[in-house]
Amino acid sequence: MVAHPSRIEAGHPMALELKQAPKLVQQLVITPQLQQAIRLLQLTRLELVDLIRQEVKENPLLEESEEGKEYAEAEETVTEQSEAEPIPENQKTQEVKGEGEGAAEFDWENYLENYNHGSYVKQSSQESEERPSFENFLTKRTTLSDHLNWQLQLSHFTDEEQKVGWWIIGNLDEDGYLKISLEDIGSETQLPLEMVERVLRRMQQFDPVGVAARDLKECLLVQLEQLQVRDPVAEKIVAEFLPLLKNRNHPAIARRLGIPLERVNQAAHLISKLDPKPGKAYGGDVIQEIVPDVYVYKVEGEYVISLNDEDIPRLKVNQLYRSILTDGRSVLDGDRKYIQEKLRSALWLIRSIHQRQRTVYKVASSIVKFQRDFLDKGIQFLKPLVLRDVAEDIQMHESTISRVTNNKYIHTPQGIYELKFFFNTGITSTQGETLASESVKNLLREIITKEDPRKPYSDEKLVQILKEMNIHIARRTISKYREMMKILSSNERRKIQ
Repeated sequence: MVAHPSRIEAGHPMALELKQAPKLVQQLVITPQLQQAIRLLQLTRLELVDLIRQEVKENPLLEESEEGKEYAEAEETVTEQSEAEPIPENQKTQEVKGEGEGAAEFDWENYLENYNHGSYVKQSSQESEERPSFENFLTKRTTLSDHLNWQLQLSHFTDEEQKVGWWIIGNLDEDGYLKISLEDIGSETQLPLEMVERVLRRMQQFDPVGVAARDLKECLLVQLEQLQVRDPVAEKIVAEFLPLLKNRNHPAIARRLGIPLERVNQAAHLISKLDPKPGKAYGGDVIQEIVPDVYVYKVEGEYVISLNDEDIPRLKVNQLYRSILTDGRSVLDGDRKYIQEKLRSALWLIRSIHQRQRTVYKVASSIVKFQRDFLDKGIQFLKPLVLRDVAEDIQMHESTISRVTNNKYIHTPQGIYELKFFFNTGITSTQGETLASESVKNLLREIITKEDPRKPYSDEKLVQILKEMNIHIARRTISKYREMMKILSSNERRKIQ
C-alpha cells in the first residue's frame, strides 16, 4: 500500500490507496523444435538416417521423395494456417530461440548465426561414382577422456593448469562425475587448492556441460548456469529441494518457496531437460565403420566440398493431407488440429535437416580454407587451429562448431580424418614458424620408428633431435606426446626389442 499526500483529507491524518504495479517476467522456452535442431547438429550421418526413417513411421504427413518439390508449397500452407490462427498474447515470449510452433515463427537465421544458404552444395552423380571405397576403414568410438583432452589442449591453460586438468579427466567415472577430492588432486600435483578449484570450474563448462561435477546437484546447477536465460526458481529447487523433486512433491516445493504451483511445474519441466549423466554418451568401447560425412576433391587446382547424402531420405509432405487444409473441405476441428500439428512437425524436421547439412558444409569449408597446405602436402603442414578461429570465420558460436565436429568424418586427398583432427594447438619453432601439435606428434612417431632398436632415443635425445630441426619443445612435452600416442619410454622400448 502506498500513501499519497494529494489524497489527505480533513479528519483523516493519512488516506491510503491500493495500487497495482506491472512486473516484467522473462521465461526460458525450450521448445521441441529447438531441442530437435540441437540434436540434429550432433548426430552422425548414420544416426541422422535412423532418425529420419523413425520420423517417417510416426508422422503420416511425411513421405520419402526423390525431389522433395512439395516443401515450398507446404510451407505456404502452414503459414496461411498460422496467420489464420494468431497466437494469444499470453502465450507469446520474448525469447527468440524456439518460440511458437509454426514453420514461419522460428528465426533460423538468428539461431544459426545468419548462415548463408547459398553456400550449400549437393553432391553430383559423378562425384558419387568417384568416391573411394571405405568398407575396410574402422574406427574406435570417441571416449569421454579423448573428448575432454582435446578441449583441454585447445583451451588457454598454463602447464600447471593442464596438469590439474589431466588429473581431473583421469578420475572421472563413466557418467562424467569426479571421483576424487580436490584436496587429493592438490596433494598429488603439489599445486594450490585455489588453482585446482579454478580449473575444475572451467572444465565443467566443457562439452558436455556439467562434466566433472562431484554430485548430481552440482551437475545440474552448472547446466542451469549455462542457459541463455537464467531461471532462479529452477536453481533454487536443484540447490535445496532435489529429494522433493525426485518424489514429484511439487506442492511441498511451492509451499516452501511461497510461489504458485504452476511456476514450480515450469521449473521442474526445465530441469527434466537437463542431462544428469553428461558422460554417458561417450561410454562404451564400440568399434564402428567410418562413413565420411563430407568429401573433399581437388578439381583444377581448387578444392570442391561435397556432403555425403547417400541413403539420406528426401522428404516431402503428403499431398492428400495437405489438400485437406487448402481445399476448404469440411473436417472435424480435432482432425484439422491434428493435421496442422503434424504438418508443422514435418516442416520443422525438413527445415532442420537442411539447416544441419548447410551448417556442416560451412564448417567443412572453413576447415578446408585454413588447412589447404595440409591437403596439398600432408600432415607436416597441418596448421594450428582452434574452435574460435572457425567460429569467427563463419560467424557462429564455438559451441556450435564443437557440436558439428563431434563424431563426424571428412574424406580428403590425405585420407579420412575426424573433423576434430584439424583443431590443435601450435608450437613455435626457433625460426618463428608455428607448427601444429599433431604435426610434431607425427614427426616424433617417424623419428622413433626409425631409431636403432638396441639404442632407442630417450626423451632428452628427442628434444635435441627436434632442436636440430628448429623445433624447440620441453622434455615434459615430449613425454606427454609420447604417452598420448601410447609409445613406451626408451627403457621399455629397449626391453621389448
